[in-house]
Amino acid sequence: MGAFAARNPFKPSFGVSPPLLVGRDELIEEFGEALEDGSGAPGRATLYTGGRGTGKTVMLNAVQEQARSQGWLVIAETATPGLLTRLTDEHLPPLLAERDPAGKQRRLSGVSAPGGLGGATWETTELHRASPGLRSRIASLCGLLAGSGTGLLITVDELHRKLSQELEQLCTIVQHAFREELELAFVGAGLPSAVSDLLGKGVLTFLQRAERYELGRVADSDVAVAIERPIVQAGRTIDADGLALAVDATAGYPFLIQLVGHRIWRMHPDRREISLGDAEAGVEEARRRLGSLVHGAALKECSDVDKTFLLAMARDDGPSAIADIAKRLDVSPAYANVYRARLIENRVIERAGHGKIDFATPGLREYLREHAAIDRLGG
Repeated sequence: MGAFAARNPFKPSFGVSPPLLVGRDELIEEFGEALEDGSGAPGRATLYTGGRGTGKTVMLNAVQEQARSQGWLVIAETATPGLLTRLTDEHLPPLLAERDPAGKQRRLSGVSAPGGLGGATWETTELHRASPGLRSRIASLCGLLAGSGTGLLITVDELHRKLSQELEQLCTIVQHAFREELELAFVGAGLPSAVSDLLGKGVLTFLQRAERYELGRVADSDVAVAIERPIVQAGRTIDADGLALAVDATAGYPFLIQLVGHRIWRMHPDRREISLGDAEAGVEEARRRLGSLVHGAALKECSDVDKTFLLAMARDDGPSAIADIAKRLDVSPAYANVYRARLIENRVIERAGHGKIDFATPGLREYLREHAAIDRLGG
């Protein structure tokens, strides 16, 4: 069989849309319907939450494309300092200039007498001229779009309490636009704990009323399609057992779908078929890579007690009983439940039945076992 060469179709980079987005069709369709339903539709204010690697940014990319396909204008931003300034001075002016021919006006700025004998230049200053701010510019643009069946979508990624003041101002402006029935939609995304912190602030009532979806795992059937179809479309095939192994290894975790696909492709890229051996080796590489890309970052945000709690869980080969964790840590069940609740909110762990918990992302147990001295916890 001759050598095969084609570009790897998988994209294991955070925020980069995969070659095939699966398991989110219903959410994308719901958002598209909200745009069609007009002002007042609940989905015109939407929040997507989920742990790292669950596809929050990819979901924002998808709803942006959905909006564009329906003729809407889109402004995509991230919750970092200067958000309001960027919206006001960078994003909105070009959109307004494109759609408002009357926005440019000529005025006489000077007069010269014939023959070069000089003249007088007169300039009039409007003492009470309003300086356009974010609210007025959004209103102006939405007004220009009124009657066209389209509007303006603003998306903000990585919602975080550290930028709560700017987010409060933005949400207040968006809320006013909704009251005025302007053709505006807002979609935000962030980690569950960060979004919960924002929702806990009384001034952000607008966000509290937004539609909220938690992005979870993808069904095995969808994972199989997400791995096999890009491979076939790129001109290769994958062994049936190898595909089953790859699907199982992802545990429905969106980022791991791309990482596993990318690694199994790379094992022997010159061969037309991806074998079971390629899948086994690629899955192992993907698991190691996941540790540095996801697990390490997640653990950096955990307190020392959080990490000790997780190490106690890592001693079990499957779901852990909260009573066992409390015993290992030599604390009361009530004390252990405080940290259990916080780790669940941060999507580091998840409920696994009555009184039991498990790791929320595949491979975290193994990562902890490899990178920490579990024996120091004692019996």
